[in-house]
Amino acid sequence: MCCESKRRFLLLYATQKGQAKAIAEEIWQQAGAHGLEADMHCISEMDKYNLETEKDPVVIVISTTGTGDPPDTARKFVKKIQDKTLPPDHFAHLQYGLLGLGDSEYMFFCNGGKTVDRRLQELGAQHFYDTGLADDCVGLELVVDPWIDGLWLALKEALQLQKEKEGMNSAANAVSSSLSTAPHAVHELKLSSEVQNLKLKDEGARRSDILSQKLDNVNLVAPARDTEPSLVHSVPPVSQSALNIPALPPEYIEVEFQDTQGKNPHLSSLISEGTTFEVPVTKAVQLTREDAIKTALLLELDIADTAFEYQPGDAFCVICPNNVSEVEKLLHILGLSDKGDDVVCVKVKQGTKKKG
Repeated sequence: MCCESKRRFLLLYATQKGQAKAIAEEIWQQAGAHGLEADMHCISEMDKYNLETEKDPVVIVISTTGTGDPPDTARKFVKKIQDKTLPPDHFAHLQYGLLGLGDSEYMFFCNGGKTVDRRLQELGAQHFYDTGLADDCVGLELVVDPWIDGLWLALKEALQLQKEKEGMNSAANAVSSSLSTAPHAVHELKLSSEVQNLKLKDEGARRSDILSQKLDNVNLVAPARDTEPSLVHSVPPVSQSALNIPALPPEYIEVEFQDTQGKNPHLSSLISEGTTFEVPVTKAVQLTREDAIKTALLLELDIADTAFEYQPGDAFCVICPNNVSEVEKLLHILGLSDKGDDVVCVKVKQGTKKKG
């Protein structure tokens, strides 16, 4: 018996520095395990796909560049869909899900994705999956990983609805064809429909009685249920939506501890000699509000007693000590209290399937 072929969806990415492409490749790689096949293209390759005639679900991963612009690879696409002469139902046949990448430290967060999302909606396209907006400021994976995890069920439901719709259209065409060639069948069809309706009404009445009995039983035991929220169940409004704990991500980082024989090496010994300088901070002003995701400081450093050469455009980093009690508390929580003086080497595992 021949195996059923994998269901296809169109996967488009628009990238500036490769992040959106890496995420799209991860989706493409995972698709097979879910019985799906991703037809993946850069959004600029408009000769390889056609949204005007696309029937399958479309997944779009798009980043933002500059002060809120779409990536260079998406400019031609965005210009095309922003054509004012396009009718409001131009993409009425299209169902899509969009993942936007951005950084909330910039004013126009995820504006590249928002621009495409808004315009597709204006042209009649429909979401089969909620739009995700990932923030590089706090970590893209906080949105990207759960978004991808939820994508597969949404895709399968969208493909199933599409299959049912195609089946209904085929049945309607067949009925229309048979009616045009056999007028005498109208009476039989109408009679059959009436009988079916009677069956449905009778079955519906019996189901209603059963449901009513079940509800009565539920009402009897409901007061005994614990109404305190927990990881198992919750009180409204949280209980009206799914309550999930995200899956542990696959390991792709290797961590190695190197014993320093009880000696805490000075920072300068960990970095090339002659590249670090200890200088006093003469002024520190907080530029961001207290509720900001990241704190930005204006620091003035006294480099009068240092001798090093620098050119306009050179970059440097500031290394400052952490609070000792906070470090000890974190080591205790992680079960690493005996590793406090070790040097930690972190690297990506060889052969990892984690993209980017």
